Amino acid sequence: MEKIRLGTIGSGIIVHHILDAVIRTEGIELEAVYSRTREKAQALAEQYGGTAYETVEDLLANPDIAAVSVCAANFAHAELTIAALNAGKHVLCEKPMAITLAECEAMVEAAKANGKYLMIGHNQRLAKAHAMARKLIVDGLIGDIVTFRTTFGHPGPETWSVDPGLNTWFFDKTRAAMGAMADLGIHKTDLIQFLTGQQVVRTTARVTTLDKKDAAGNLIGVDDNAICIYEMSGGAFGTMTASWTYYGAEDNSTVLYGTKGIMRIYDDPAISIKVILADGGKISYDVEAIQTNDNQTKSGVIDLWMESLVNDTAPEISGESALSAMRAVFASIQSSETGKAVEIPENK
Repeated sequence: MEKIRLGTIGSGIIVHHILDAVIRTEGIELEAVYSRTREKAQALAEQYGGTAYETVEDLLANPDIAAVSVCAANFAHAELTIAALNAGKHVLCEKPMAITLAECEAMVEAAKANGKYLMIGHNQRLAKAHAMARKLIVDGLIGDIVTFRTTFGHPGPETWSVDPGLNTWFFDKTRAAMGAMADLGIHKTDLIQFLTGQQVVRTTARVTTLDKKDAAGNLIGVDDNAICIYEMSGGAFGTMTASWTYYGAEDNSTVLYGTKGIMRIYDDPAISIKVILADGGKISYDVEAIQTNDNQTKSGVIDLWMESLVNDTAPEISGESALSAMRAVFASIQSSETGKAVEIPENK
């Protein structure tokens, strides 16, 4: 099989995770890298192979490149993704998909217009414990989901980004646009929709900046905390929390309360899934530990993308499938700004 040649745009920590995965994956080869900072592109090329390009336009003009990974700052996702799709490339875009709903929709339309695949890096549903949890839920182990809570919190991107410190671009509103809600909240929003098999149709949220400060000692320009009350299309009801101020152990847990029992996922460091049934029975599933910023494991994103490209089939986490979670994110921000619940009729 001829190898699929990949180009990458960006030089952040996610690019390193993707290229580490590419090295482990048969059938794909790095052809080109681009970064706004020439030295960073050259360093990536020296570490992983491929050619460092001086412009995005030159990279996209290379006919040997079949697919592009977009890992730039949030504000550039839509522009770069649409340009790559228009150049005839399949695209894997890092989350958040884009910084406005209109941009997200334009990306989906560009993929359709060019007959190319667009995949978004929502990797939580690919974690083995989450995949198993979904199967157990579908099989009826805990009955119908009534309520839930899902959380993603850690000390903040300044502790792990490729350019760590208080000047990280994650804190810059012009480049990031959104903070913890888009960085972490989108993951858990996508996940809770996957686990429940329902979409968010109404949200009441508080998206705010509580503690995180920049190098000048001022509160950062984007949110560092978000708490959302999600009402789902199938009647489930629960909370989603995203935080950059968990100054201790990372929390990536989800708890689902059903009519036949409770399921705790990644709530115990020693056990992936714990089920407490209504009759008192207890079941544990030791699948795998979830990856953290300090312990990056194979996320499955590259494998899924490769499967899509090799088999010429639409990826499971397509741009179109990511729209419902992005609608919930933008609706939550609107709810916080207006102090009112926001309906999401497109998700019903």
